[in-house]
Amino acid sequence: MTRTEGEARGEGRGGLTVTPGMRRLCAGVLGMEAIVVGLFTPVAINTQDVEPLVAATVGIGLAVLCVLVAGTLKRPFAYVVGSGIQVLAIAAGFLVPTMFFLGGIFAALWITAIFVARRVEGVTSR
Repeated sequence: MTRTEGEARGEGRGGLTVTPGMRRLCAGVLGMEAIVVGLFTPVAINTQDVEPLVAATVGIGLAVLCVLVAGTLKRPFAYVVGSGIQVLAIAAGFLVPTMFFLGGIFAALWITAIFVARRVEGVTSR
């Protein structure tokens, strides 16, 4: 299988160019989000009376997913999966209403990390 010139530069089929700054910022967002969604588990169990199995699956599952995706941010598909994580974090608000707010904040940080890093690196490369 041969790689195209765009794939060699880190672009996927959609043309997303993965830059080092974007990787660092997005990894930071996912790292902090992993901590928050990991702490979702005891909050869901103790304050919202969510079944422990459901709370652990959602909270720890999302935290592990955040860490795994943070490790694959060199590939453009990881940004799509990371965006899906943001949607799932917001959806966790159906179990713990505060997650609507926190998930929204992390989604805003995720989008900002992508756009700011691309803009900054675009300016500095000129």
